Formats: sequence, structure tokens, C-alpha cells
Amino acid sequence: MTAWENHLNAHKAENLADLLEFIRIPSVSASADYLDDVAAAGRWVVDRLVKAGAENTKLMPAGGHPVVYGDWLHAGADKPTILIYGHFDVQPAEPFDLWDTPPFEPELRDGRIYGRGASDDKGGMLIPILAFEAMLKSEGALPVNVKFLFEGQEEIGSPQLPEFVAAHHEMLACDMIFSADGLQWTADEPNLVVGLKGLVGLEITVKGPKSDQHSGLHGGAIANPLMALSQIVASLKDLDGRILVPGFYDDVVDLTDEDRDEIARVPYDEGAYIAELGVPELFGEKGFSTRERLWARPTLDVNGIWGGYQGKGSKTVHPAEANVKITCRLVADQKPDAIFALIEQHILNNTPPGVRAEINRLPGNADPFNMPRSHNASQVAKDVLTEVYGQEPYTTRLGGSIPVMSIFLNELGVQTTMFGFSIGDENLHAPNEFFRLRNFERGQVAYCRLLERLGQ
Repeated sequence: MTAWENHLNAHKAENLADLLEFIRIPSVSASADYLDDVAAAGRWVVDRLVKAGAENTKLMPAGGHPVVYGDWLHAGADKPTILIYGHFDVQPAEPFDLWDTPPFEPELRDGRIYGRGASDDKGGMLIPILAFEAMLKSEGALPVNVKFLFEGQEEIGSPQLPEFVAAHHEMLACDMIFSADGLQWTADEPNLVVGLKGLVGLEITVKGPKSDQHSGLHGGAIANPLMALSQIVASLKDLDGRILVPGFYDDVVDLTDEDRDEIARVPYDEGAYIAELGVPELFGEKGFSTRERLWARPTLDVNGIWGGYQGKGSKTVHPAEANVKITCRLVADQKPDAIFALIEQHILNNTPPGVRAEINRLPGNADPFNMPRSHNASQVAKDVLTEVYGQEPYTTRLGGSIPVMSIFLNELGVQTTMFGFSIGDENLHAPNEFFRLRNFERGQVAYCRLLERLGQ
């Protein structure tokens, strides 16, 4: 048994107590009511990094919620510099009445720790700190140079992080980046995520008369904004699920045979998926499997639509305006700016006469992210996961968006490898969020082995 393994075993109870203490801080970044708590969580991370042996550790302003930086740079100029990323903010915990125990009073049950942020991402981001501490305190040094960057605004889309990273380019310069915010496939099956979708959103407001009008007095004489909006929305997609905006697919990188083989290798039960969602059948763009559509094809979805009278009974009103929110999940090499411009022009071209369309871009945009096949850090991560789990990880993609991945690539010129140990069934963003203790411990071992491998 290695010295760092002995250290981890000897401090198992202490490390778990630290995670419990960390979860108790209600660091909800989405609400101004928790502004001080997000900062308190950042100070907690600073103190924990100092205790672990990190240097130059500080809580730094970022224009909104703060970030935490720390480093240890004594491995030598001939060794790589590794940046480890995570986030200490959490999702809102409402509705509180759906929790079995209070969300910020963590509880241990059946080999799990329950509490908001346990899995996303407090358990995940504490793992590399504990691994770093175990190696440094048991062996007196690390085999690589290490930098830490933990943010307090990931759950609201990291709005100030691009400017922060650009302004601190030299401080964050590194050879490889590993994200502690990530997933394994199941509790005992590893996973290497190599692609994420980008995101762009917009809101359309269609306006007609200056106020709601009597449909009997004016119907047939003026355009109906709600009907016009419905016609605009219907023009965006055909009945086979293909997006009709001219140019929308122009920059999409087609799946290779190797890509499709990797996706097909991942276990999938379509019947179980249908039952889980409670839908009569699946639907999507023709010519692609369900997983290919989920992971590697762009989407356009209506997230909300409203206008006119929505109360009980009838009200013969001709609405003054109607609204819709739309988001698109993008794939390589689509760009949010270009896609927004294409949709905006399509809407203007398809707005019926008699109404005006206003198009506003929504916050929270992200570039799509694809890992090159030859990426050396990901190959090392794959080898470590194979060693730790006893089987080769599945190669997967996610239909969601993580802005920091493209931020690091754009500002630092470095790809990010996801190396986190949460599982998708741990109620992330939902009531009764939990983290499996065996993966909390397994992740510490994996990070130690990762740092060892990188030092070689």
C-alpha cells in the first residue's frame, strides 16, 4: 500500500466530516438571499486548500460571485502543470417539502450522504483537494505542478468567468486541465465524456394592437399576435423534427463511423427510457439513433409560450401580444452568435403582416465542446479509470452544456478532461440529492493515481 493510500485511510472519518461541514453552507448562487453564503463557501475552500498545503491561496472577486485560486508549483519546470477545476455554488433547494431531510443539514444513510451540493459539486471538488493533501503530506512533494480554480457561479452559467480567466491568463497558464465536475456512467462503470453541446437562447415577442381587443368587434380586421407567433414557431421545424432555419446545419461536423460505433457501444434500453419519461414513443430527427440525437445532433426547443387569456372559461379577447422562449443545443462547429443571427433573420422573414416581432437573446450562452481523439490527458484519464474500475470506460457525450469547458479552450488554449465521480441518478438539481460514499473514496484514489501517472 502506498503512503498516500495509508494517509487517505487514516483520515477517512475526518475527510467525511469536512464534506458534511461544506454541504451545510447554503451557497445558492441563483438567489441574492444567499450572496454571503456563496462567499462563505469560497472562504471555506480557501481554508481547506491552505490546510492541504496549497500556496498562494486566495478568494478573488470576479464581478459577481467570487472564485478561489491556489497552487503548488515545486515539481520542477520539466514536469507538467495541471489545473484542477470545480465549483462550490449549488442549485436552489426548493421545493423544501420534497426533501426527506433538510437540504443543508446533510445526513448519512445507506452508504450515501444526502444534501444539496453533495454530488454537484461539493463532493466532487473536495476529492482532488483530499488527493492533493494525501500525496503532499505523505510523500513531501507532488510529481506534477498543480493549480486549483474553483468558482462560485457555475450554476448560473459562469457569467463573469470568461473575463476573469482572460484577465488572469498568466496565473492560470497550464499544460492540462481536469474538471472535478463530471460523471461516471453508473456506480461501478466508468465513463469518459468527450463532447458537450453548446447553447443559445432567445425570446420572441410578437406585438399587434396597443391593447387587448374585443374579438367580435375587431376579429378579421387585424392580425392576431398569438396566431402569428404560432405560425412563426411552426416555421422553425418540419414534422420529421428537422430544423428549417436556412444555414442552421451548415457548420455541423458529421458523425464518423467511429463516433457512431462508440455511441452504439454504450448500454441502452429504449423501452426503459420510454417508460422512465412516460411518453408514448420517442421522436426526433430522422436518420439518427436516439443517443446520436441526444448527444451529437443540434436541437431547437420551445421552453415556454404565453399570451392572451389563460383563466377558466371563455374570454373573447384578441391579445395585444404573445411571447415564446426558445433554446438551441449546438454541436461542433456551430457558434452561438451565428446561430442566433440565422434564427433572428428567419423569424423576421416569416413574421406575418399586421404584427411586429421583437427578438431578444437570452443569457447563458455556451460554445459546443468536443475532445480531440489524440488528446493525451484524456488518454491518461482513460487508463486510470480502467485501472480503478477494472474495466475500460465508455466514451460518451452529454446533451447539456458546461460553459467553462469552452471558456478554458478559448482563453487558455487548453482542452479540459472531465474527471468527476458523480452519477446521473444522484438527484442532481432535484430534491434528495445524494453522493455515494464509495465513489467519494474511489475518486480520491483515482486522483492520486492520475497525478502519479502525469508525473511519469
